[in-house]
Amino acid sequence: MPCDYQTIKEKVENVLLKEKGSRFIGYLYQVENEGEIKKRLDDIYALHPKATHHCYAYRLGLNGGNYRANDDGEPSGTAGLPIYNQLLSVGVTNVLLIIVRYFGGTKLGTGGLVKTYRESAQLVLEQAEIITKELTELYQLEFDYSHQAQVTMLIKKLNLEIKFSEFTDKCRLTLIVPMRKKEDFFEKFDSLFAQNFVIQNKVS
Repeated sequence: MPCDYQTIKEKVENVLLKEKGSRFIGYLYQVENEGEIKKRLDDIYALHPKATHHCYAYRLGLNGGNYRANDDGEPSGTAGLPIYNQLLSVGVTNVLLIIVRYFGGTKLGTGGLVKTYRESAQLVLEQAEIITKELTELYQLEFDYSHQAQVTMLIKKLNLEIKFSEFTDKCRLTLIVPMRKKEDFFEKFDSLFAQNFVIQNKVS
């Protein structure tokens, strides 16, 4: 199973392409779920209420298995699909790419629309920084204060990030564990502490 995927580092906005009087304005966002997608689309609709079309495509999931391409009134297959194909061409997922069109009075024809939406999406993606993002899980450790030094040593050895810490009757740490380190994480902590502490999977 892959332990990472490609996505964008940060959003890209207001990328303009002009074609025969029409304006095509591109927006690219990193998204984690369909709720975030709806929020981004609503924001763009509010920003461009007089635009002729708001066409988009998105990919979600490790392999981009959750996806959609939307023509928003353009002839079928002339807008959403060319945008989606550009996402495929660079291999990014968990992204939403929106192209807003203001009609300029000259029809582009089916072939012209496909070409222009493709070029607009490509232009947006050329301005994005594509990064490799690791899959991670959150785990909560609960242990006695007598084990604090050993736990700290192992966390440093595995180079894990502490997301949250709480020190009351016991020590409680929430750790960000990359999937590629998961097996090593359990092996080292289990062998050292056995039943003297608790590992609880918080978020997958």
